[in-house]
Amino acid sequence: MIVALYARVSTGRQAEKELSIPDQLRQMHDWCKAQGHSIAAEYEEPGASALDDRRPVFQQMIAEASASPSPFEAIIVHSLSRFFRDALEFGLYERQLNKRGVQIISITQQTSADPAGEMARKIFSLFDEYQSKENSKHTLRAMKENARQGYFNGSNPPFGYRVIPVDVPGRRGNKKRLEVDLSEATIVNRIFNLYLQGHNGKIMGVAGIAAHLNNTGITRRGKRWSKSSVYDLLTNTAYVGEFYFNKKQGKTRAKKDKEDWVMMKVPPLVERGIFNRTQALKEQRSPEVTPPRIVNSPTLLTGLLKCSCGARMTLATGKGGRYRYYKCTSRINAGPGACKSGNLPMDKLDQLILETVADRVFTPGRIEAMLKEFRDRLKNARSKHDDALSKLKKELDAVQAATDRLYEAVENGFLPMDLMLKERVHKHQARRQEILTEMAGLRRRGEMPLSQLGPKKVEAFCRALKEKLQDRSSQFGKEYLRLLVDEIRVEGKEIRIRGSYAALAGMLEKTKAGLPEGVPAFDSDWLPGPDSNQRQGG
Repeated sequence: MIVALYARVSTGRQAEKELSIPDQLRQMHDWCKAQGHSIAAEYEEPGASALDDRRPVFQQMIAEASASPSPFEAIIVHSLSRFFRDALEFGLYERQLNKRGVQIISITQQTSADPAGEMARKIFSLFDEYQSKENSKHTLRAMKENARQGYFNGSNPPFGYRVIPVDVPGRRGNKKRLEVDLSEATIVNRIFNLYLQGHNGKIMGVAGIAAHLNNTGITRRGKRWSKSSVYDLLTNTAYVGEFYFNKKQGKTRAKKDKEDWVMMKVPPLVERGIFNRTQALKEQRSPEVTPPRIVNSPTLLTGLLKCSCGARMTLATGKGGRYRYYKCTSRINAGPGACKSGNLPMDKLDQLILETVADRVFTPGRIEAMLKEFRDRLKNARSKHDDALSKLKKELDAVQAATDRLYEAVENGFLPMDLMLKERVHKHQARRQEILTEMAGLRRRGEMPLSQLGPKKVEAFCRALKEKLQDRSSQFGKEYLRLLVDEIRVEGKEIRIRGSYAALAGMLEKTKAGLPEGVPAFDSDWLPGPDSNQRQGG
């Protein structure tokens, strides 16, 4: 009989470090020689699971076996599990091959060609499938515990990190941790900065950032950046020290329930505040929350202006585009009966809002009054802030004392410097770094230098803000307005403007010194939002 040989191992590591494939082939050669079979072809499949048919060598073998006439009469495997570990798929492929006159023969699980042999093969296949699932279950359980202890299970680390072996033995070699890759970490922080602050006066989304990186020759480990790779980076919690293992199904890549995820602490690359502001801005720009036309539209008040009925007001045109208005979306969608408001001339309203904001709302006198109230609110919240810092300081002292005791015990000969002790020291050091990061964040939030916002800085800010708001050639004018103003509501002949004290204080604090007029930095540190201190602006 003319036959083909098929040998397979599940992982690339097995293919590189074990002798499984050569041993399978040797035993199959000896068996074929003893049986008097001629070998027409050999198929070797290193690093491929038998739970599915996504195996290039396997598919090549099936295609060649299905030719008419088939070049061989049987496929020889060491055991049936080398062919398939899924009972249903095994049966389907066996039926397909049988139609071409090709048998599947195992040298260690030999069965007859009658119904009893068919039943035996099905039993073997079911057992192989069960055994594979049991092995997977126990392997996953061990990997989840490995992640809980702070060890990395994969081979491809997140961008910004690299894998380093540690002096702790694992199932195969030493265990691994993630450490910061400084060159990639710089790119990570640059991407967050581009998303929050834009580039050369232009707001940038994930597509714009990908194009910018590709055009400047910055690659993702030799690959081009895409919208999805930038988006995944901006939403990856690993950059604030929380890497999650077991998020997706291995076979379908479908996302698992959150209770199945395992969080592993890693060195943070991005400040928590920057990461949170990025997520808030991403949510704000989400098509479900704010349509892309609002984010990208040059129309000044799109997304801010609301009608007295509560609906948004959007751009409408008349006379073939000669006239431009703001019109209630309820009237547009449901007809004139839905709202009694009229159309508002766009140019006149834009000019009115800009003049009001620059000349009447953000004047030195009003800003001083708003800052005074904001200072009072911060003072009232100071006690909670100090309590949190005090607790962290006590924990930091306790961690440092525990580390010192371990070192003293080693120096005095009471404890050996073994792997277990190194692990304990590493955990203390990791927790110490986490506490220091939390304390730094609390200090930044609690040390906004409002006392340094004197009259001269406030006056320079007002002049620069007026210039920026009236610069219609740059989209940053609209972004400054969106940072300072949450909502503009038209109620009859009155226009009410609502904004955020915190956003104002943040922009004042970041006004760049040393320039003739002072330039408010476009920074999202103080994005107005539901948790900001909000009052009627005018």
